[in-house]
Amino acid sequence: MAKEELILLKLSKIESMMLNAKKILSVDELSDYTGYSKSTIYKMVQKNILPHSKPNGKHIFFDKTKIDEWLLSNSSTSDFEITKKANDYIKKNLKKL
Repeated sequence: MAKEELILLKLSKIESMMLNAKKILSVDELSDYTGYSKSTIYKMVQKNILPHSKPNGKHIFFDKTKIDEWLLSNSSTSDFEITKKANDYIKKNLKKL
């Protein structure tokens, strides 16, 4: 790997780490963070799907914690989790008998 490529790779990693440390994101930063295009983000804001704020009525900002919660909402339960819950339920109810 060329020295320039290595430097660019390290710079990209540093930018990613800095983005993860921020608490408030702009549209551009949210696009980088989530992988959604800016137009998709604007559409979701317009439909009030994404949690956001407009403190001055013009610029849109996003609370990273709320975005993380939104991204993880509506998660599906894995087969492992279902089996574990079923086993826990059976163990709990067998003790009552």
